[in-house]
Formats: sequence, structure tokens, C-alpha cells
Amino acid sequence: MSYIQFDKTQLINLKYSLSREFIRSNRAGAYASSTIINCNTRKYHGLLICPMEKLDGDNHVLLSSLDETIIQHEKEFHLAVKKYPGGIYHPGHKYLRDFSSEPIPTLTYRVGGVVLQKEMLLVEETEQLLIKYTLVDAHSPTKIKLHPFLAFRNVHKLSKSNLDVNSKFYNIQNGIKTRMYDAYPYLHMQTSKKAEYVHSPNWYYNIEYAEEEKRGYDFSEDLFVPGYFEFSIKKGESVVFSAGLTETTANSLKRKFASELKKRIPRDTFENCLINSAQQFIVRKDKKTEIIAG
Repeated sequence: MSYIQFDKTQLINLKYSLSREFIRSNRAGAYASSTIINCNTRKYHGLLICPMEKLDGDNHVLLSSLDETIIQHEKEFHLAVKKYPGGIYHPGHKYLRDFSSEPIPTLTYRVGGVVLQKEMLLVEETEQLLIKYTLVDAHSPTKIKLHPFLAFRNVHKLSKSNLDVNSKFYNIQNGIKTRMYDAYPYLHMQTSKKAEYVHSPNWYYNIEYAEEEKRGYDFSEDLFVPGYFEFSIKKGESVVFSAGLTETTANSLKRKFASELKKRIPRDTFENCLINSAQQFIVRKDKKTEIIAG
């Protein structure tokens, strides 16, 4: 039994699922946060949010979301959920079957005969997000397409389309590195399995954050997608996606994910719950240990 778990009936109910959020942090000061269906409702949500000491010392959203598409028989099934003017576009939540928080945020999708599991974690000591995709079941050849939505902005602001964005990218091992603006470090995006990267830079306009609207703040954002990654995946196979500030060894991503997972403390006792929660506030910088308030 998971510490926190939600089933299909709860997940497809947007009024219910959009009001349930998760946040996970690491010792480098980075964090990932969203709703349990991975639909961002706050400007503070994102998959890789890091402190930028050389900019303003504040947290900045680099990777806002990673939108997945399952492809079978040339037909695409979009798993993402985003709010645009007029309503939800790509209602991927209808494919969700389960969300579990233990030992890490895990979502299970079912699309026809395809069952896909998605597990997310932050590497403990560095600004790096790992997402593991496992094809639990499939009866036909299957591909997955990943669209990274980039923001590169302070958590207290919102991104707007502009002509200053840098659409250049550089090939690295099993992936690319890119940055929207020169003042930022590069974001390195890689996969454990060789994927095809298709460069097709584009802005996505007027993505809305419901909680910001409720608070009376600006709630509409434009996000930049540099392109997409596409790879084939077989039944029983796992592929790990990495997003970080430094290049990693792509063929070791699966081992790294397994190693990081072992470090997680299961919230199966009251004491472990306290330890787990307390660790979310600890940051280590320049051989110093700090406690984050909030």
C-alpha cells in the first residue's frame, strides 16, 4: 500500500486531480513540482527548477514539462495535459490509471493494449532530473516521442515569446544541449537509448496556470520547444531520460537511476515520514549545509 496513491476515477476528475500536487527536492537546491497528472497550475511548477547563483541567486524554471506521445500503427496518443484558453488540450489524463508517491512519483498510463509506467526522481547531489519510462505491456511495435517545454525564467515571472531566444543546439552523447538565453547554463537532455532528435523550434502560446489566476496574478505563459526525441521501445524495456546542467554518460543512466532510487527512504513509518520531509529542506553548497525556508 502506497503512502499516497490515487486511482483512475480520481485522476480523470480534473477538479480533484488538479488540486493535488507533489514536490520533490535535492541537496543541490533543485526541485520538481506539479500536479499528480503533470498539468502545471502554478508558475512555480516545473520538472527541473534550479537556483541560478550567477544570475540573481533565485530559483529558475528550466524544464517546465516533458510531453509524451505514444505512437502505434502511425497513430499518436498524447499523454500530456495543458490548460489553454477555452479548456484542456491533449487531455492525456484520460489514459491515467494510477499515481503513486512511493518510493518516487510514479504514473501508469493505459492506451488500448499499451501500458506505460513513468517514474521521476532528482539526483541527490546535482541539478539533474531522471525520468524512467517502462513499457509494461504492448501488442504492437511502439514508439515514444518526447517534447521538452522550456521556460528559462525566474520562478516569480512568466515566459513570453520573443526574438531573443536562442534556438541553436549542440549534439552530445544520445542527446543535445541547448539554452534559451546566453546568460544561462546549457540544459543537457539525453536518453539511455539512442533516440532520434528532430530539431523543430517553436513557441507554444498562452498556456494557463489556474492557481495563478485565482491569486489575481498574470497566469498566461508562452513556452519554447526546441524539437523532440523519438525512440522505439519494446515490451519490458525501460528507457531513462535525463535533463541536467552537465553532460552525463548516457549508457549509465539506467544504473544511475537504480542507484539513486536505493537512496530513497520509504515513508512506511511515522519516523521515516519525518526524515523524508526534513530532507526536502536541506541544501549543500560550497561545502556548507543550508536549510531552505518555506
